[in-house]
Amino acid sequence: MATNECSEPANVDISKINVGQGEGYNKKCIFCKVVNNEMGTELLHVDEEVSCFRDIKPGAPHHYLVVPTRHVGNCKSLSKEHVSLVEKMVEIGMEILQKNNVLDLSDVRFGFHWPPFCSVSHLHLHVLAPASQMGFMSCLFYRPNSYWFVTADQLIQQLNSKGETN
Repeated sequence: MATNECSEPANVDISKINVGQGEGYNKKCIFCKVVNNEMGTELLHVDEEVSCFRDIKPGAPHHYLVVPTRHVGNCKSLSKEHVSLVEKMVEIGMEILQKNNVLDLSDVRFGFHWPPFCSVSHLHLHVLAPASQMGFMSCLFYRPNSYWFVTADQLIQQLNSKGETN
């Protein structure tokens, strides 16, 4: 059984990053509260753009959520301008996996639940590994390119095609 012993809390002075109650903070959003250190959740990564923490209902031995540090709605609300944010979220997800000794990056799953199948309306990337150790229900919940779950690559492709004429 894999453990997350190698995960270390982010060595960041969160007081310099805290969004606070102003712009980019939704007081009703649980992920805004997590990122703002109001919930006591261990943050594995925090910077100006994105934050990362463990999923409270893990679907794999390693299951992390990478979220924008400031409130951003679900993936349906994104535009082409958000591609760099999504790419940064994937990059941080990879870094967290590597810090936790997940070296087989071919056995991972990165993706987003598509509305209305999101439990929290704050953009969040699911980072799961190893995908081969996911249970039956997790394989359903995090099924790539289904009606309810899109991979990060698929979302980036959709965002890049926005604004193009068909």
